[in-house]
Amino acid sequence: MALRRAGRDGHGGADLAQLPRPPGATMLAGPDGTAVGSVSGGCVEGAVYELAREVVETGTPVVQRYGVSDDDAFAVGLTCGGIIELLVEPVSQATFPQLDRVARAIGRREPVAVVSVVEGPGDRVGRRLVVWPAKSDNGDVDGTLGSPRLDAAAADDARGLLAAGRTDTLHYGLDGERRGEGLTLFVASYAPPARMLVFGAIDFAASVARIGASWGTT
Repeated sequence: MALRRAGRDGHGGADLAQLPRPPGATMLAGPDGTAVGSVSGGCVEGAVYELAREVVETGTPVVQRYGVSDDDAFAVGLTCGGIIELLVEPVSQATFPQLDRVARAIGRREPVAVVSVVEGPGDRVGRRLVVWPAKSDNGDVDGTLGSPRLDAAAADDARGLLAAGRTDTLHYGLDGERRGEGLTLFVASYAPPARMLVFGAIDFAASVARIGASWGTT
């Protein structure tokens, strides 16, 4: 986001799996060689960076999987267990025109979710829908996943995840059928941190406040 605000295009990878970084962890590689963020805590960043450079050349998003059973996983140092799936995609004003609005919402601690197609027909992968809470000042949605019916279903489900502060994957048919198959969507929820109120000026309250701060509460 910092690179985009500076007016430069880049290419990023978003973590779709649980280990060793939480879902939604993001790494951005800039055109000048700058890399910001982490998707694995250091295990596969080098390989992801090189893949990102290839993606920006082709302009085609790809989903890459790393696991301990894969030969490439050992080659890039993923020997600590688990599986990582990454969506690597080019990021520019043309491919992600809503990015500035998303960055502003996050900066203002306003809830927003970014829904991306990570598995499906080639012309769908990388499409995204930005979702705000219903009747928000920002407008309800921006972008499209390929069909109005799919957009409506995904927006509804993404708002549920956003309200719960959850990032997760969702599965649909090609036209938004909830019991269908063919599309996997990744919902990255950017919800404001929870607020914790602690009463009492005693040592226990001070300890609880420190614990809450370590959890990311305000």
